[in-house]
This record gives sequence, structure tokens and C-alpha cells, in this order.
Amino acid sequence: AWVHGDPRKVIYPTDSYGQFCGQKETLNENKTILFYFNILKCASPIVLINLQCPTTQLCVSKCPDRFATYIDVQASYRYRPDQWNYFRQFCKPGFNNPRKSVAQVLRDEDCPSMIIPSRPFLKRCFPDFSTKNGVLTVANQTTFKDGRGKTRNVTDLREAANGINNVLDARSVGMKIFEDYAISWYWILIGLFIAMMLSLLFLVLLRFTAGVLFWIFIFGVIGIIGYGIWHCYWEYDHLKGIPGSDLTVYDIGFQTDFKVYLQLRQTWLAFMIILCGVEVIIILMLIFLRNRIRIAIALLKEGSRAIGYIMSTLFYPIVTFILIAICISYWAVTAVFLATSGEPVYKIMANQTLCKYANLTCDPETFNTTNVTKLCPGAQCTFAFYGGESLYHKYIFIFQLANAFVFLWLVNFAIALGQCTLAGAFASYYWAYRKPADIPLWPLFSSFGRAIRYHTGSLAFGALILAIVQLIRVILEYLDHKLKGTQNSFTRFLLCCLKCCFWCLEKFLKFINRNAYIMIAIYGKNFCTSAREAFFLLMRNVVRVAVLDKVTDFLLFLGKILVAGGVGVLAFFFFTQRIPVFAQEVPMLNYYWVPLLTVIIGSYLVAHGFFSVYAMCVDTLFLCFCEDLERNDGSTAKPYFMSASLHRILGKKKLSPKKA
Repeated sequence: AWVHGDPRKVIYPTDSYGQFCGQKETLNENKTILFYFNILKCASPIVLINLQCPTTQLCVSKCPDRFATYIDVQASYRYRPDQWNYFRQFCKPGFNNPRKSVAQVLRDEDCPSMIIPSRPFLKRCFPDFSTKNGVLTVANQTTFKDGRGKTRNVTDLREAANGINNVLDARSVGMKIFEDYAISWYWILIGLFIAMMLSLLFLVLLRFTAGVLFWIFIFGVIGIIGYGIWHCYWEYDHLKGIPGSDLTVYDIGFQTDFKVYLQLRQTWLAFMIILCGVEVIIILMLIFLRNRIRIAIALLKEGSRAIGYIMSTLFYPIVTFILIAICISYWAVTAVFLATSGEPVYKIMANQTLCKYANLTCDPETFNTTNVTKLCPGAQCTFAFYGGESLYHKYIFIFQLANAFVFLWLVNFAIALGQCTLAGAFASYYWAYRKPADIPLWPLFSSFGRAIRYHTGSLAFGALILAIVQLIRVILEYLDHKLKGTQNSFTRFLLCCLKCCFWCLEKFLKFINRNAYIMIAIYGKNFCTSAREAFFLLMRNVVRVAVLDKVTDFLLFLGKILVAGGVGVLAFFFFTQRIPVFAQEVPMLNYYWVPLLTVIIGSYLVAHGFFSVYAMCVDTLFLCFCEDLERNDGSTAKPYFMSASLHRILGKKKLSPKKA
């Protein structure tokens, strides 16, 4: 990918000569915008067939700000040289011969026949449309000269602009999203940093006020969802009576501009119903699980005591965060290089629809020596797209799958390394008979060293199994997307069953791997042996697992939702310019939901990394407790290693020492 790829193909527009607009250290460094010689040609059906506007395209530093035609400029260049100097910046580079006949200039396309007031959009010059008394105008004019002796209406420009827009919609939805990321990446990082600081703050507070803070989490989530319900109802009621708002999603079909869906009452009604359902489910779960929640909070307090003795564990999620960020960066960069590894393909663009050479590939360096221009007057060899027919280009999709597999494997290994390291540190706390006197020095660093030195193979093997299952799930989702329109009921049923089975398998493997890593950290055995022993140990204590472990996971999940929801609400107000202090700082975006969703999902993942410290602590202490109960009986010869408070939490009476 790094040999063949070139991300500049995504970042910069490409002119008719295959050169990038705005690329540094080139002749086009200060020419960041793409200009169409004759935008009227973009209304041709050829645009949709070839996905390329059949006119010369050049890189310019700014868009035209006035109406002008080449005929008028040539006629007045002797006594109005300023007009010629302005017009020729939109001609081919190096052209400065106003004495050349108009027919030859237009035939060779040295200069455009006309320029019209335009403004940059998606780094391309588009007519500067406006409405005056309900009439479409450009610079307050409804007509203009096309430079070929005709007077045209500005509605013709609208059709041409729509032609280009259709091409851009077909080719560059991904490019728009990429541009949004390029403009707002630092604000996304700020949002993720805020999420990281909030998660770290919550973890520190949990050390002292686990019970109170978790109830704050619970009511905070209920409050955020409640606000979402109110906002959806407000939008639903606000759209009442507005023309077109009562249409259904089915009526308008798929739209690349997702803002269209937010103008429908049905969209906000669906959001409101979903949020109401989530709110009711959470409240009912809290009512029926209130006693078990108290038990889980008590267990978390015991875990917070362990973290209090090993405070360095609070900062280990930063290591996991950095490792996963490296994995994501590696995958994203490689994927972009793979996606942009095509070679520039040039095709013949002919004005005549009957030209037999139209749409054939060509070489711009030798095109002028061929007889194509004689047989098809006005034909050009222009840049069309990036692609290729080599063996490498045919297998790019397979390479993308391999890249995705490497990404899944690396991410799972980074998570496994963190789980094993934390499990080793917390296990050293539990198996210390006199706490904290018997806790080893630097338990976290010692556990990390053991994991790297002795358990790398076991962690990589567990991550490999999980990555294979996840890749199969990705392939199944891809097949489901491709076969969505099929009428074969059996195929759809089989695919649905496979997706369900592999989803269950992934959840089961994650559960087994997590507990296997704990057993690896305690005993140092290989992955398979540790997984088997952990599974049977949990099966012998299945009731305690269901009551304590899962309720704890639920509470921690609520904490993640609160962090992600809080940062998401803040990001929503920021990117929609509803915070007056930062209104001027908000970047102009194609889709504001792109950075918004990225911040929400990223915040959830960041919170997941930090809250996993507590989850791993509770799981490790619980597994150690079950092992302690089976290995010891509380006698003098075999005393329990658990603390007295944990003894009381789980309702296990302390055995008296055995009599001799």
C-alpha cells in the first residue's frame, strides 16, 4: 500500500492533466480550487456515464467574481489590459496571446469562452446562485453571454451544477467525510481528551465515593435520555405545519444529504419512541435489581480499596489508549494508502456523441500526435479517475480484508495485554495475607513485565481466535449488505442464523478470554489450560457470577453512557454553533454528524478503557475469591486470603480453625 498509495488523491482535487490542486512545493501550491472551463457541458448525460465533466479543468487560486467572455476581453485588451490580465489567470498556464483568433482559442481550449461569478464549494468553483423575489439569479442577473454568440439563462447553470453535484454525490460522499475529518480533527481530539479527563476523574472519585457516584451515574443517564426525549418532542412539535415535514422516510428515499431526514417529523418521532423505550427499560431494571445493585456497589468498594493500594493502575488505561490509537492509526493510514493506490486513468472526452473514440483510454503525452482530434473535433485526453488493471489492483479488496484482520488482531492483543497486566496486579493484592504489607513492590510494573516476558504467546493466541471470529462477522455483514435485495428467503434466513451464532460465539470467547487471562496472571499456565480451568471454576460458582459480575458490568456500562452522553451533548452544541463563546471557532462542515458521532463513539471507547480498570479489578477479585474458597477452608493451616469486608459482602461465614 505504501509503495503504490498516494493520499493526495483524496485530499486534493485533480485537474485535467492529473495534477493536484493546492499541493505544496508544486506549481499549483497556491492554486487550491478546481475551475471548469465550460460548466454548461457538465449538464451533459456524459457526466453520469463517465463520471467526469467533459471540459478542461484547471487549478486556480480563486474563483471568478464577475461576468466576462473571451470575445469581449480580446476586443478590449489594447485599452483595457487589466481585464485581460484578470481573465488570463483562468486560461491554461503560460498562455498569453490575445492576438490568437477566437476560433482557434476555443478549439484548442486555451481559455474558457466565458467566466461567471462563482464561489468555492468542495474546493471547486460553482456559480454563486441567489434568489431575488423568488427568481434564480447569479450576481443579480438572470441571463448571461456564453461567449459563443448566445444569451443563456442562469437556469442552465443550475442544471450544469446539478450534473456535477450528481457526480460528486456518486463519487465523493467518502471524500466529504474525509474533508470533515481533515477540518475538525483537532476538535475531535479535544473532545476525546475531555472524555479521558472525565473518565479519569470518575475513577479517582470512585475510590472514595463509589456508592454515591454510581447513583449519580444512574440518574445522570436517566436525565440525559430525558433531555433527549424532550428535544425530540420539541423538534417534532416545531416542524408541525411546515410544508414537506409530514413526508415519510420511505417517500423521500435515500439521500446523501442526511440533513434532509432531520426536516421530517417522522424522524424525530422515531427518535423519541426509541429513547422512551430505553428510558423505561433502564428504570424497570433499576427497580428490580435495586438489592443486587447494593451488593455490587459494596463489591466495588472492596475493589476501590485494592486500587487505593495500587494507584498506578488508574493510569494504565492511558497505555492501552495509546496502543489502540497506534493500531487505529496504522489501520487507517494503510487503508487510505490502499484505497488511493490506483494510477491516473485518462480518457477521451468528445463533444460529439457519435465519436467512436469517446470514453477510450488515452495517453496525454502522445494524444496530440494521433488523428483522434481530426476525426472528432474538440476531443480531449483528460483525467478521468484513479484505477488500474494490474494483478495488484485486482486484489486490493483482499488486501483491505487482510489489513482489517491485522487491525482486529492488534487491538485484541493490546486489550489482552492490559487485562493480563491488571489481573496480575490485583491478584498480587488479593493473595497478600497481610494487606498492604505483603503486597509486592511496584505490582503493576512487575505484572506488565511478566506478561511481556512469559505470556506474549498466550495473549496473542487468545487475540488471534477472537480476531478470526470478528473477521468472519465483518464478512457476514458485508454479504448481508450485498444480498439485501435478493428474494431468496432461505439465503437470508441462513445468513441471519450465521450472524446470530457468530455474535454469540464472539461474546462467549470474550468472556472466556478475559477469565483465562486472569488465570494466566495468577498461575502462569498456557492459554488453553487457563481457559479450561477458568471456565469450570466459574461454572461451579455460576450463581455468584450472574448476581455480582453482571450487575457490576451493568453499573459500569451506565458510567460509560454518562461520559459518552455528556461529551456528546457538549459536542452537539459546539458543532451546531449553539455555544456563543465558540461560535466563530466552529469549522464549516459538510456533515456535522461526522465529527459528532466520532466524538460520541470515541468517548465511549475512552470511557470503556478507563472503567475497564474497575471491571477487571472486580472480576479478578471475584475469581480469586472463588479459588480461595476451593483451596482454603479458613483454618489455621489453610486460612482465607480474602478481607473480612469481602467475607461479609458475599455472606460466607468464617470457619473456625481446625482442632488438632
